[in-house]
Amino acid sequence: MDEIVQAALNKWPDVPHCYAWLALDARGVWRMRDERAQALGLPGDKIRNATLLGFINRNYQGDEQGRWYFQNGPQRVYVDLEATPYICHTVTQTQKPAKGIALVLHTEQPLHSVTEVFLSADGKLILRAADCLAQLDDRDLATCLNALQLDGKPAQDEDILRWMEAGSGSNPSDTAPAILSIQLATPQPQRLTVQHGELSQLMAAGAYVARPRADE
Repeated sequence: MDEIVQAALNKWPDVPHCYAWLALDARGVWRMRDERAQALGLPGDKIRNATLLGFINRNYQGDEQGRWYFQNGPQRVYVDLEATPYICHTVTQTQKPAKGIALVLHTEQPLHSVTEVFLSADGKLILRAADCLAQLDDRDLATCLNALQLDGKPAQDEDILRWMEAGSGSNPSDTAPAILSIQLATPQPQRLTVQHGELSQLMAAGAYVARPRADE
């Protein structure tokens, strides 16, 4: 949290919270939702000012009830989440050869210490790290799918589809389940097994609130 924000909190500790005016979409874009956007259920206008984006990113955090907010000076501005509290993107690596997929959060912080990776039935890749649940921007999905291995060999599209169908129960098999994995380029490169998992289930497991409201 910025020092100026903490100072404002100390000076004005009882400013009412704000709800429904700020949103984070599934591509990691911050959106301002005015009264018209709220009334019509629109996503809101993209915030493009670099200084404001940096300020929001530095002062973004979650509370003890699983609600996420931007601390705007003395006021807590709660965030509507289209997907997970964080969105991650792939980044180009400079080292040769590459040691896996490198990821960065929408707040411009590297995504390290990933403990679990999930692939949903509708093709969402979701990663869990310490105090962090991040869905991959769909525009980066192809890069990650190309890096997947099935039982230690490069996974083809049809292999991944069969793996997803097996997890959904639509294509049961008596054979041992195939192991899908991905290598991430963290300070200590790690290969993680990909698990079946749905966004709603993972959000509920983390007790994250997608639409914080004052009366909840």
